Amino acid sequence: MHADLSPVIAATAQWLTCSYPSGGGALDSALCDVQARQAVTVAAWLRYPTPMDAALLGVAGPGGSARLDWITGAEGAAADDADGYAWRTWVDEVVASWAACLLTDPVLAEQAVSALADSSHMTGARAEFRRLVAPDDRDRRAAALLRHPDFLAPIAELHHADLLDRLKPGRALSA
Repeated sequence: MHADLSPVIAATAQWLTCSYPSGGGALDSALCDVQARQAVTVAAWLRYPTPMDAALLGVAGPGGSARLDWITGAEGAAADDADGYAWRTWVDEVVASWAACLLTDPVLAEQAVSALADSSHMTGARAEFRRLVAPDDRDRRAAALLRHPDFLAPIAELHHADLLDRLKPGRALSA
């Protein structure tokens, strides 16, 4: 059982970068990956705010990428990738949707990071999300597809309302 969210974060970030890859070389790919991981980390921490939530996810599982693959038109490619299919079972649709929202809306990303300030995930660790909340020109170029609102809209719209509800002022993340 995974008490932390690292399998979900890794798989969901990988799904995002496979679905919306960088168009450049190795540095651009790395910058795109960092932005995806930061967005997914914030989304996962919002979605699973307590250690108990994370533990329950480890027991129940996140659901996988099947619906996301269908929406993006990649369901055939996913099925053909038998050797690499296992990681797709750890993709969390809600986390991917929330990450897409954060990647395409800087104000929402800032609100989400601010909402985590007192969460148990931030205790004892210094997490920085600069590439998510304040990307520079190089970051934007490297993740042009990953941050494009029109391309991510079908994914972001899936659970956008739930993210807004989670970020309502005065709502405790542990609720």
